[in-house]
Amino acid sequence: MLTVDKIHKTFNPGTINEKIALADLSVTLQEGDFVTVIGGNGAGKSTLLNCVAGVYTIDQGSILIGDKDVTKLSEHRRASVIGRVFQDPMKGTAANMGIEENLALANRRGKFRGLRWGITNKEREAYKEYLSHLELGLENRLNDKVGLLSGGQRQALTLLMATIKRPQLLLLDEHTAALDPKTADKVLKISDKLIKENNLTALMVTHNMRNAIEYGNRLIMMHEGRIILDIKGEEKQKLTVESLLKRFGKVSGKEFSDDRSLLS
Repeated sequence: MLTVDKIHKTFNPGTINEKIALADLSVTLQEGDFVTVIGGNGAGKSTLLNCVAGVYTIDQGSILIGDKDVTKLSEHRRASVIGRVFQDPMKGTAANMGIEENLALANRRGKFRGLRWGITNKEREAYKEYLSHLELGLENRLNDKVGLLSGGQRQALTLLMATIKRPQLLLLDEHTAALDPKTADKVLKISDKLIKENNLTALMVTHNMRNAIEYGNRLIMMHEGRIILDIKGEEKQKLTVESLLKRFGKVSGKEFSDDRSLLS
């Protein structure tokens, strides 16, 4: 479903601020894979997602989504096959529009809209059904402005908007980092539910090792722009934070120093 082949990305090349963000990185995701991505600050996690999404152009290598080579496609042209949820709950939605209007925008993404904007009763009922799965009562607040929602409610809505068209690939970029622990846990559970119910292929960047271990069928650890661990199946199910830290130290020769990774 996703094939990243030997990609390189360097920021500020040829200057004193040159930074190699991704170095000869390759990874392949099969359909239905839910991959969590862990690593310290500057490991290249978000850069990888931004390269896949088309935010950054890569210096060399290739990126395929399904059987389509998207390496040279713009972010806008990739958006039809990619759903994305950002760290900031304020991104991904229109604050001054109602809940149903935001869902309509997401549902009609990539379609010719013409001059008609009205939401049909059939669409409205479908949106109520979608929202009911979040178990947040939003199905009864269709006309509420999104800007009035809490951060957790807004992030849950963004998740629904990102998955409503069943994208070929879902990118979650530390999408619970700005939420309090209780709300973050609920949003993670909603994410897991939507991914499983829709059989989505997903990449989730997180700083939290416990979350990286608990969710998904595969865990990737990055360090200095490279993938140094790729753990899946039964091996992943047996992982603990302590064993993962030991493996990181053995492979990288360094200690994992990001305190946030140990948050429960």
